[in-house]
Amino acid sequence: MSFIKIDERTFKFSLLVIEVYKHLTYNKEYILSKQLLRSATSVGANVEEAQAGQSKADFISKMSIASKEARESKYWIRLLIQSNYLNDFKKKDELISEVDNIVNIITKIIKTSKENGD
Repeated sequence: MSFIKIDERTFKFSLLVIEVYKHLTYNKEYILSKQLLRSATSVGANVEEAQAGQSKADFISKMSIASKEARESKYWIRLLIQSNYLNDFKKKDELISEVDNIVNIITKIIKTSKENGD
């Protein structure tokens, strides 16, 4: 896999989740689809905000929010899969893989930022 900056990666993840949202709403699943859409698009928004952080603490705070939103997105994805709402969604494996990758990358960014001190 080639190196993709986290802001680009989270943007592409948001686009993938929009596909999931369209799939789910076409199949008349509105509640869970909105939960996933909100949390998943928030990941990228917080990563973008972090890059404009006024301080290292602000950066870490925004990235921590992105991490929480990514983990919440992972929860909704797991729930949708286990409840069979994504059985016929062709990019299901990509969705699972990407949310796992994003959680891991953001976790490493936060850890490294904290270790580097102020």
